[in-house]
Amino acid sequence: MATTVKDPVITTPPPPAKAGLSFLTSRLRQIGIFVALLVIVILFQALTGGRLLQSDNVSNIIVQNSYILLLAIGMVMIIVAGHIDLSVGSVAAFVGAMSGIMIQNWGFPWWVAFVGSLLIGAAVGAWQGFWVAYIGIPAFIVTLAGMLVFRGLTQIVLGNQRITGFPEEYRQLGGGFLFPGLFPPETNLLDWTTVILGVAAVVALVVTQLRGRATRARLKLEDEPASWFFTKLAFIAVIILGLTYLLAGSRSGTPIVLVVLGILIVAYSAVMSNSVFGRHIYARGGNLQAAQLSGINTKRIDFMLFVNMGVLAALAGLIFTGRLNSAGPGAGNLFELDAIAAAFIGGAAVTGGVGTVIGAITGGLIMGVLNNGMSLLGVGIDYQQFIKGMVLLLAVGFDVFNKRRASSALK
Repeated sequence: MATTVKDPVITTPPPPAKAGLSFLTSRLRQIGIFVALLVIVILFQALTGGRLLQSDNVSNIIVQNSYILLLAIGMVMIIVAGHIDLSVGSVAAFVGAMSGIMIQNWGFPWWVAFVGSLLIGAAVGAWQGFWVAYIGIPAFIVTLAGMLVFRGLTQIVLGNQRITGFPEEYRQLGGGFLFPGLFPPETNLLDWTTVILGVAAVVALVVTQLRGRATRARLKLEDEPASWFFTKLAFIAVIILGLTYLLAGSRSGTPIVLVVLGILIVAYSAVMSNSVFGRHIYARGGNLQAAQLSGINTKRIDFMLFVNMGVLAALAGLIFTGRLNSAGPGAGNLFELDAIAAAFIGGAAVTGGVGTVIGAITGGLIMGVLNNGMSLLGVGIDYQQFIKGMVLLLAVGFDVFNKRRASSALK
């Protein structure tokens, strides 16, 4: 009698975490941008004789670059989807001008003007998104037209004049501080509001990261090496605590705009990493045809991205106008180029499908530290533009080099 022998069942174990060196190599682009920021900070700290990391100067760097960082959040989402937006500087200027008209000419309360300005930004984004998503005109052309249209509208509504004298509440968003005077520097070594916020941020970071790692381990998903995970977590915590100490030692404490930025960074990072909408953005930018065949409504994705960009551009315009206490026809000049540069320096791919909010913020900080450091050294604006251009070129060139090396390794 013949005996049937069944083939043994082979159970494939879950893929182990990558070895440390292999993992670092695969993340070279992402890690490199943080190393670059750290090197630039150390370099300018040495060259400026310690002035770069003085408490008041750190606060100044954050406030001065807040609107660029804000625009970079929306811009990296646009770029990941395979588009570009050249109009954000003009839109920010137009919204700032309209807020001034609503307050000074129409007598609206500051908060009504604030809400109305955000709605105007959403309408502008919807207008441009319609042409891109549903008519099919390339975003480069639509937003190039938008850059001209809204710059012209800014000059028209202002009559080529400046509007000044905004309410104190309005100005707080761009230049105010959290609970000023609660811990006056005359009687307190540190601003304890800032200390509490910083410690709370570190605790929240550690808890969420540990929970996320535990969840991935429970689901037997491939994860980063434990040594790298805890090193990265400790490094980020030290950076946050260091920034907390510097801001707590400044005359005014925590800028309100930093709190706004922090909330937006966390929210948009979660959207891009953990939501269906975020995954659809990456899919749309990575392979448009495959995304459409998968049932993703790419037109809706494009439309919503431009609406979102319009709202963020409006918020950037409000912050910039409030900080300067002035709305002028030249406001927002070259904002779009700084935001685009921040996204690409932060690791976004020119072809789409790659990029992160954290990377864009890091790229924006690199640009901000370069600007501030060179200004402290007395470097002229001509050389500053040259150096920033070379940094952008090298960052994109490094990205292309990594892609070619990865392609060669697969052959």
